[in-house]
Amino acid sequence: MESLELGCVAPEFTLVASNGETVSLSDFRGRRVVLYFYPKNMTPTCTQEACNFRDANSAIEDLGAVILGISPDELKSHQKFVERNQLSFLLLSDTEHAVSESYGVWQLKKLFGKEYMGIVRSTFLINEKGILVREWRKVKVAGHTEEVLAALQSE
Repeated sequence: MESLELGCVAPEFTLVASNGETVSLSDFRGRRVVLYFYPKNMTPTCTQEACNFRDANSAIEDLGAVILGISPDELKSHQKFVERNQLSFLLLSDTEHAVSESYGVWQLKKLFGKEYMGIVRSTFLINEKGILVREWRKVKVAGHTEEVLAALQSE
């Protein structure tokens, strides 16, 4: 797991997006990026988080930012998830979890006494120059979108 520091350049990546296009972080220079990592499509908490971001998307865009969601799910799963929940932002497929590792969110987790590797729900705010300016780790979904909006308003 790499260590990220606020004020440093966010790790660059290129992944396939839910619209079928290849997307790089650098494509969004000049705009702020709300980059959120989540464990799995179609699960209750991940669906709630995605819908919360969907509902806040126009306010986030009004503040000059774009939302990108990343999970290890395959492209087809992302496309179904976007369609089912009418998501208005891109989801990126990190099947090899290389990007998740570079952001330090691919970690050992426990569920019902079983250990496994997976994404720890996290969000990063990257400024117009590609600098990491805020991070939220081990995110609790309730109230998180409001925290992100407040950070965008204050940055």
